[in-house]
Amino acid sequence: MEKLIAKDLLSIQAVFFRPEEPFTWASGIKSPVYTDNRLTLTAPEVRTHVEEGLAELIRKNYPDVEVLMGTSTAGIAHAAIVGHIMNLPMGYVRSGSKDHGRQNQIEGKLLPGQKVVVVEDLISTGGSCIEVVNVLREAGAHVLGIVSIFTYGMQKGLDRLAAADVKNVSLTNFDVIAQVAADEGYIRPEDVKRLITFRNNPSDESWIGEQKV
Repeated sequence: MEKLIAKDLLSIQAVFFRPEEPFTWASGIKSPVYTDNRLTLTAPEVRTHVEEGLAELIRKNYPDVEVLMGTSTAGIAHAAIVGHIMNLPMGYVRSGSKDHGRQNQIEGKLLPGQKVVVVEDLISTGGSCIEVVNVLREAGAHVLGIVSIFTYGMQKGLDRLAAADVKNVSLTNFDVIAQVAADEGYIRPEDVKRLITFRNNPSDESWIGEQKV
C-alpha cells in the first residue's frame, strides 16, 4: 500500500522532489519537496487508490468509527468520498467560526460522545490537524484519531501528536516516497540521504550543498 500510493503521488506530481532547486516555504525554509495532494482528486485512478486505501486504514485502525470529519479545506473531499464508500456520515471543521448565521465551526451533525475519525490530506508539523481535534473534543466528540494520505514524519509533528494524545495513520510517508522516487528514477539514489537530512531537521540546510561529485 505505502509503495503503491507513493508511486501514484509521484506519477501525478502530487509529491514532487527538486533537491537541486529547492522550493521556499512561507517560513523561509528551503525545501526539496513540493506537496499538493489536491491533485489526487483530478486523477481518477489515483483517487480510487487513495480513497479505498483510506477506507481500509479506517476499518483496520478505527473499527468503532461513527462519523468522519474532514479538515478544512483539503480533507473535506476525501472525507466525503470515504464516507460514501463506508456508508458513514461526514462533516468538516472550519479553521474558525463563521461570522454569520449559526456561527458554526463544525459543519454537519455531530452528537456528544460520537466516535470520530479526522480525515487529513497531509501532516507536517501537525499543528492544523491537532487544532481540528481540539475543536471536536470541545464539542464533546470522542476522537479516535486521524487518517491521512501522507506524513512527513517530522519530529516536531510526532511530538505534537504524542503530546495531544492523538493517533495518526497514513497511507504513505516521506521516507517511502523518497526511496520510491530514487527507485523510479525521479531523483538520484544519493539524493535520498539529503532528503532524509531535510526531514530530520527542516531548519538544517546542509543538505543543499551536498552536490553530486
